[in-house]
Amino acid sequence: MVLGLAWPLAVVAGSPAGEPLRPIPRMSRPDPARVALGKRLFHDTRLSVDHRMACASCHPVSRGGADGRPLARARDGSPDDFNTPTVFNAVLNDRLGWRGNLASLGDQVDDSLGNPRHMGMSWDGVVDRLRADPGYRRAFHDTYGGITPDNVRDAIVSYEQTLVTPDARFDRYLRGEDDAITPLEKRGYAYFKDYGCVACHQGVNVGGNLVQKYGVFGDPYAGRPGKPRSVDLGRYSLTGDPQDKRLFRVPSLRNVALTAPYFHDGSAATLTEAVRRVARLQLGIEMPADHVCAIVHFLYSLSGVYQGRLLEHLAGKPPPC
Repeated sequence: MVLGLAWPLAVVAGSPAGEPLRPIPRMSRPDPARVALGKRLFHDTRLSVDHRMACASCHPVSRGGADGRPLARARDGSPDDFNTPTVFNAVLNDRLGWRGNLASLGDQVDDSLGNPRHMGMSWDGVVDRLRADPGYRRAFHDTYGGITPDNVRDAIVSYEQTLVTPDARFDRYLRGEDDAITPLEKRGYAYFKDYGCVACHQGVNVGGNLVQKYGVFGDPYAGRPGKPRSVDLGRYSLTGDPQDKRLFRVPSLRNVALTAPYFHDGSAATLTEAVRRVARLQLGIEMPADHVCAIVHFLYSLSGVYQGRLLEHLAGKPPPC
């Protein structure tokens, strides 16, 4: 099922009727004081029990909002369960977490703080640490009236709500700038629609609003060394319902050229490999190499603008076709 977005979006004039994708609209920004406070908290290791991790440890905005590892690192340095999703445009996702079990950015904050392998902190512990800091006491008093779990959570969420990357070249194309993307990228977008990729990757965030089975036309773990981990069974590892086996949240493809490696387990090193695997496992086809390459070029056009700069500089050049 397609669920509603968690963030109020403005209506954008000029979006072509009938297109399955939509440009990121102009969005109102949260209170600047809350954003500044949330940014400070997002980068503060005091939110972890041993002062080793901050939110930015796994979600550095300078790298596209993800850490670039196949699997995130736990607080003790060991591999975590999942590949780190980007924090960019996370507010546009209907659900968060690879298993779609988190309903909001606030839920994500709670989950990360309380997880013993991540921050390992209680809210009481967080509040006590922040109250011991005169700078935080002043900032929270001036902005919220005091330090409480709800106010700390709201500040972090307010900052994360600003991590939106509009005005990708593809967004400009949707708004009527025909030459904003190349002929090869246009061909890739046509393939993306014709093959049915848009059945799962649609809307403003080009995904992020569905939970689907990974491996419709085959076992994605067949032939790989070792047995699948329990978390590789997707939502089933939470619910125990056989119908939930290998169900994962469909990721957004916004800025996807910046966030290799791919899939919940980081098992695809490149976009080319990821597109081929999706074609085989989700569509049941072996996609021609030139079609794969064209789609990859289209995906590069989804890199948006952050702080006035197009993020394509972080992705480099797509492979030649």
